[in-house]
Amino acid sequence: MLSISNLTYKIGARTLIEDSSVNIMDGWRVGLVGANGTGKTTLFKLIAGELHADTGSVSLNARQRFGQVRQDIPDTDTPLIDMVVNAHEDMAELFRRLETESDPNKLGDIYERLIEMDAYSAPSRAAILLIGLGFKEHQLQEPFSSLSGGWRMRVALAAALFVEPDFLLLDEPTNHLDLDAIMWLEEYLLKYPHTLMIISHDRDLLNKCTDHILHLERQKLTLYSGNYDTFERERAAKLGQQQKTFEKQQAHRAHMQAFVDRFRASAAKARQAQSRIKALERMDLVDAVMADRAVRFTFPDPEEIARPIIAIRQGAVGYTAGNPVLKRITESIDPGDRIALLGANGNGKSTLIKLIAGKLELMQGEMMRSSKLRIGYFSQHQTEELDVDSTPVQEMGRLIQKQTGDWKESVIRARLGQFGFGKTLADNRIGNLSGGEKARLLFAFMSFEAPHLLLMDEPTNHLDMDSREALVQALNAYQGAIVMVSHDPTMVERVADRLWLVKDNACTTFDGDLEDYRKFIIQSRRDARKQEKEKSKKTPQKEEALQASPVKIATVEKEVGRLAREKEKMEMEMAAPDFYTNVEKSRTAQDVYAQILKDLETKEALWLELLEQDR
Repeated sequence: MLSISNLTYKIGARTLIEDSSVNIMDGWRVGLVGANGTGKTTLFKLIAGELHADTGSVSLNARQRFGQVRQDIPDTDTPLIDMVVNAHEDMAELFRRLETESDPNKLGDIYERLIEMDAYSAPSRAAILLIGLGFKEHQLQEPFSSLSGGWRMRVALAAALFVEPDFLLLDEPTNHLDLDAIMWLEEYLLKYPHTLMIISHDRDLLNKCTDHILHLERQKLTLYSGNYDTFERERAAKLGQQQKTFEKQQAHRAHMQAFVDRFRASAAKARQAQSRIKALERMDLVDAVMADRAVRFTFPDPEEIARPIIAIRQGAVGYTAGNPVLKRITESIDPGDRIALLGANGNGKSTLIKLIAGKLELMQGEMMRSSKLRIGYFSQHQTEELDVDSTPVQEMGRLIQKQTGDWKESVIRARLGQFGFGKTLADNRIGNLSGGEKARLLFAFMSFEAPHLLLMDEPTNHLDMDSREALVQALNAYQGAIVMVSHDPTMVERVADRLWLVKDNACTTFDGDLEDYRKFIIQSRRDARKQEKEKSKKTPQKEEALQASPVKIATVEKEVGRLAREKEKMEMEMAAPDFYTNVEKSRTAQDVYAQILKDLETKEALWLELLEQDR
């Protein structure tokens, strides 16, 4: 159990958490939510012991293993699968001790603990995690140092999941994942057997994988039962009641204050007036429900334009001559279309966006654009190109002046105001803006000309829950066309009405919704694993066995039984008190036992496959 008692934490003069208490019971699946900057990651660091409370305490059961995704993995040439397996420090230490231990009794204890940990299946379990998070089977032996930052974080996530701690903290686990990997992670976390706490702005993840929501707002922690949608309903009802109570108290307070003001100087009423003054001082005022300064986006509507606005016929696009990323593209975009691009990272979604935006040219085929077409293009990497020493007002002014030759401060501020930039924020240095504020600034830049088509490549990165909701509403109100790449399932479901699948060097229309796509990628992964397994492990004997028949099934079934008996026999031998007296013999037996487990797993899989074929 996690116990937070009277916790207060400050950074300088700023209080992030004040006098808050909450208990998280074993087995709960908790989503930690709150606006950006309220202190969610700081709370995780307090739980992990990386920071210490100013007052109060944070405590976990001393017998429970705690885990989180490491951010500081050093550069190493260790293969990916070994990185994940070695993350289980207890298991890794036991294997190291096997290399040097000579005491038979101690060796017996080590082997027994490894069997309890299911250590011999560790590489297989690690591979399942890495493949689920988007790696191909042939990549598992590649060195960790060969990966980019986003892929390294996938390895770190796989390592944290592999250890399977009693209390697991995940801080924005979907940030570096594509939609395919997010869907896999949702299914995995649904089955996680221990306590889980997640910081996320992904509504879909919080709805599917949590049973409690811990809300951090105005320095206070409040625990709600249920998923995120339940939390929103309960909080709305609570705020509504709070507002009514506040208004009632204010009316009562005004009445008392009027009596005091009227009779303070009256000798006859002085005692009553004094009594009311004391009552006003004692009154426990309920906070007003301040209208959250929720950002509201407004994308200006373009004038009407003939259809199609873009049409591609048998197009090919890429970065290197003769080696296109996508081929045979035949698609069109009409005014008002809402299109989401699906597919794993690296399949070419961003390449297709760049083609539509005019950042890339066709290698072959033809592409028609309406002569009146205006495009607004958003890409997250554009935040890195902003002038950090400038201000939103200056940058928007330059953009408008470049296009129109005019500079009117009222127009500039009005444009910025449509994206939540009041005077103070609009005059702030861009370098001081948060990631979400920079994203909103780019929204303002891309849409100031009222484009007919919005291209959005991962627009929700760095946006908190309220900003994501505002973006969904703005996109649904916008009258132009939209093509988006997003790893936020809620965004895709609520905005898109057409799905394009980018896969296997092609772009095709996906006939179905996101639930259909979820089933599609699960089946695709099964098929891919099956094909890779057959390529790498298939033997002539197995090829023959794959021709399902009652005789073949009976033969494999008999082999499964034989291996199961051998496994049971060896386990009985290893349980004998004198088994580890002969060190060399015991090590050889362990190797044989590991091979039996591997063969048994292979034969069982083959047996099930033959049974399926025989149906």
